[in-house]
Amino acid sequence: MKPELTLHGRTLTLQRYPVRNKETLQAWDAADEYLINHITESDITLDPARPVLIMNDSFGALTCWFAAQGPVCSMTDSHIAKLATEANLADNQLPSVTVTDCLADLPANPQLVLLKLPKSNRLLVWQLQQLCQHLPADCIVIAAAKAKEIHTSTLKLFEKHLGETKTSLAVKKARLIFCRPDVSQAAPLPPPLTWDVPEHNLTLTNHANVFSGDSLDIGARLLLEHIPANPVYKDIIDLGCGNGVIGIKAAQLNPQATVTCIDESYMAVASCRENADRNLDNPAQLIAKVNNCLDDFPADSADLVLCNPPFHQQNTITDHIAWQMFRDARHTLRNQGALIVIGNRHLGYGEKLKRLFGNVSVVAQNNKFVIYQSVK
Repeated sequence: MKPELTLHGRTLTLQRYPVRNKETLQAWDAADEYLINHITESDITLDPARPVLIMNDSFGALTCWFAAQGPVCSMTDSHIAKLATEANLADNQLPSVTVTDCLADLPANPQLVLLKLPKSNRLLVWQLQQLCQHLPADCIVIAAAKAKEIHTSTLKLFEKHLGETKTSLAVKKARLIFCRPDVSQAAPLPPPLTWDVPEHNLTLTNHANVFSGDSLDIGARLLLEHIPANPVYKDIIDLGCGNGVIGIKAAQLNPQATVTCIDESYMAVASCRENADRNLDNPAQLIAKVNNCLDDFPADSADLVLCNPPFHQQNTITDHIAWQMFRDARHTLRNQGALIVIGNRHLGYGEKLKRLFGNVSVVAQNNKFVIYQSVK
């Protein structure tokens, strides 16, 4: 039975994406409900000719709720959120909406902005500055999150980068933030952060929502030391590529190979593409692609998969993304192809890999991370 969101006599069936067996996590939260209730019960009248802009909608609950009330634009940095939104719109037989990435231009003359707080303050500041540049003075901006995620510092960011800010009381441990755009505060969007990795002769750029925004994370630093070079490699995949540093190093070590970098974050893939263009002698050697793991990749088509899996989806700690990555890698690898994975020691990836591949070895480790290898 599909989970149902019922408010004000209306019911939507909403699922996370990808749908998994024994799904227990619902595709909306109390902050979504609070936003919907506030708009429905307030005296806000929506103009059917002006768009509603929804930002960071995790699985499409807000987009689906407002889709029938006029033009809606949903902006997200998550390809999985985009797929979930489109699937839930179709399941509920709702009008199609514009679902785009957060690097795209904002729609013209929006009347209402509904913003779910992102996990990253860097992305929040970037989005607030983006809004301040483009919103008309009469646009209503309402943000929502769990109450524990809204701090005094959060409200100060809204005040500094967008305009006068107030907050609501908590309901079901969620709160709303109300902000009035002040165009006099408009400022140019901050450029992506750039820094050097001198020991590997690399210069890297990260857009606002890319993990480890201003330095090389310690897991990637360890994995960089253990990327194999093998002249028989034709096709290498960097799965969950982030800014692309692992795939770029693999391309440098294996100039005969095509390297495909995959991430579900549009900002990560944009960063990866820019970094490949800056650091590779032959940038065309590397392909950067937004995807849900290795969906639609043919079987037996890769010689090496390098993977640094995330263990969060939005704010939920989970291992299902890593497990999907490992299964997809096994499907995609050729016979005798290798999957190399780095993870925190406590995550226990070795047992999962041994169960799936029948073999696992430890390539390297330190007091925090382990690098595993499994061969198909």
